[in-house]
Amino acid sequence: MNQPVPLPLEAPDTSFLTSGGAFVRRTVLPSGVRVLTESVPGASSTSLGFWVGVGSRDEREGQFGSTHFLEHLLFKGTERRSALDIAISFDSVGGEHNAATAKEYTCYYARVRDTDVPMAVEVIGDMVTGSVLDAEAFDVERGVILEELAMAADDPADVAGEAFFAAAFDGHPLGRPIGGTPESIRAVGRAEVLDHYREHYAPNGIVVTAAGAVDHDRFRELVEHVFRDAPHASPLARRTPQPVADPAVPKLAVAHRPTEQVSMLRGSQGLDLRDERRPVLSVLNAVLGGGMSSRLFQEVRERRGLAYAVSSFAPAYLDNGAFGVYAGCAPDNVAGVVEIIDAEFRRMVDDGITDEELRRAKGQIEGALTLSLEDSDARMTRLGRSELGTGEFTDLGTALQRVDRVTPADVLDLARDLLTRPTITSVVGAVQRDELAAAINAEG
Repeated sequence: MNQPVPLPLEAPDTSFLTSGGAFVRRTVLPSGVRVLTESVPGASSTSLGFWVGVGSRDEREGQFGSTHFLEHLLFKGTERRSALDIAISFDSVGGEHNAATAKEYTCYYARVRDTDVPMAVEVIGDMVTGSVLDAEAFDVERGVILEELAMAADDPADVAGEAFFAAAFDGHPLGRPIGGTPESIRAVGRAEVLDHYREHYAPNGIVVTAAGAVDHDRFRELVEHVFRDAPHASPLARRTPQPVADPAVPKLAVAHRPTEQVSMLRGSQGLDLRDERRPVLSVLNAVLGGGMSSRLFQEVRERRGLAYAVSSFAPAYLDNGAFGVYAGCAPDNVAGVVEIIDAEFRRMVDDGITDEELRRAKGQIEGALTLSLEDSDARMTRLGRSELGTGEFTDLGTALQRVDRVTPADVLDLARDLLTRPTITSVVGAVQRDELAAAINAEG
C-alpha cells in the first residue's frame, strides 16, 4: 500500500493485508467499541490492550492526576475479582500485564500465550468495566501515588523534562504533568475520580487491540461478551486539536539541586502527529542526536568529553509536538554544552545535511521501524494509537516509502522552520539561574 489506510468511525468493518504479510481487521461493535487485530503468521503469543481515549490533558480543574489515579485503582479489584485474583490470573500462566497513562490516552495491556487470550480479555475487560474504586483502596493508593511522584521528583531528568514541556505548552493541557502534582493528588477526592471514570470510560470511547497469534472473529466475540450489557451507541468522536500558542520569547526554567550532574533539555515546539513533515523530522533527529554517530554525540561526548548522555527527541501529539536535545553534564560544562547545541542548530539551518548523513539516517530509521515490528507489543500499540490518534493506519511499507522520499532540501527547509523558533531550556542541578540566563539568551 502507498497511502495510509483511513479508519472512518462510521465504517463497521475494515480489513487489509500489510506489506509484511500480516492481516489487519477492524470491527465496530454495536456498543461503539472498536476492535482491531493484526494476525501475524507464525506467532505463538498475543499482545492485547484496552485503550481509553483519555489522558492527563482531558482533566478538568479539581481532577488533575485523576487519569493516572484511575489507572492505579483499576488494578485494586472489581465486583468479581480482588486485586490478588487479578495478579494470580496472569502470574499463573506466565503472562505479563500492566497499564500506562499518557497525555492523550490510557492503555491496560497484556501479553500472553494464544491459549490464554480468553482469560486476558475477560480479566482486563472486568477491570475496565467493573472496577469498584473502593474507598479504602483509594486512600491507600493515594499514598502509593504520592511516593511515585516523590521518586520522580528525586530524578533530575524527570524534573527537567516536566519543566520543559510545561514551558513549551504553557497554558495548554499538554503542559500538565501526567501524574498530577503532590498538591493535586492530596486534594482530589474519590468523588472527582469517580466522575472522571464515569465520563470517560463509556464503551463507545474504548478501543480494544490485539496483535500476534490472534483470530479476529474469535477475539471480537470475546470483547463483545465483555460489553454484552452496554447500550447501542456510535463510536465517540476523535479528539479535536486545540491550538497551542508559540512562545514569543526564549524561556529558561532552572531548579537548583545539589546534584553531581546537571540534567538539561533545550529545544522548541515541534510537529504534530498529522504533519506531513514528520518523516523529514525523523531524519533531522537522527542526524542531530539519534545515535552514537550523530553530530551531537560525536561533538559533545566523543570529541569534547563534556557529557556522558546526549541525545535528541521529537514527541508528537494531536495539537503539536516538541523537538529538543537532552544532555547530562557537570555544572561547569552546561554553558559549553549549550554552545555546542546552538552551534549544531545553526550549522543545520545554514548547511543542512550531507548525502552521506542522509543515507545513514534513512538506514537507521528504516532498520528501527522494521525491527520494532518483530515485537507484538509494538504492533498492538500501533493499532491503538492509530485508531485513537490520526484515524488512519500507516503500514510499514508506506512509512519506509515516506522516509525514502526525504531529500537534503527537505531537511534544510524544516531546520529553517524548526530550529529558529524561540528556544526553551530547562535545567536541574547545581547551577544558578542568573549565571545561565545571559549565556543562553533566555528569559523566565
